[in-house]
Amino acid sequence: MLFRTVLVAAVALALSGCASTRAPNGAIDPAFETPYALDAGDKLRVVVFGQEGLTNSYAVDGAGKISMPLIGAVEARGHTTDELGRAVAQRLRAGFVREPHVAVEVETYRPFFVLGEVTASGQYPYVNGLTVEAAVAIAGGFSPRAFKNTATVARVVEGRVVHATVPINYPVRPGDTITIEERWF
Repeated sequence: MLFRTVLVAAVALALSGCASTRAPNGAIDPAFETPYALDAGDKLRVVVFGQEGLTNSYAVDGAGKISMPLIGAVEARGHTTDELGRAVAQRLRAGFVREPHVAVEVETYRPFFVLGEVTASGQYPYVNGLTVEAAVAIAGGFSPRAFKNTATVARVVEGRVVHATVPINYPVRPGDTITIEERWF
């Protein structure tokens, strides 16, 4: 009788890990909710009103900068589009344009990555409104051994990589690495 009770308890404990449909409370780092920060691979449209020669598309290079006429390289990595617009305006104001009005928008986002138990792991172009579930669909769907309730997302936040276990409907950002784990039962 004791053996039977221990066996039932062991099986119940093992299966309880498979029953979760949500990320555990507190698993998502608050840093995941910060505004989108620019990084290498993003392509930006910088508009300097009244200055057609400065208005153009600029790619954020591997060093995290954009290079503009007159003012040279401007740090973009880790900044929002609004912060970058203010930095460009400040540099232009220092001797080139009297009252610059600058707008920055993302033309093309950097790719995201899907790893683990999916049909086709790899790098994919980002589309607005993407969730983990949609990212898995883009990667060909779950493999037969995939754990389908949660995923691990790695995101660079303020220069450090932050990992979180998230539900399948969690929004994905450009540059995220999504890992689908293998299920055990």
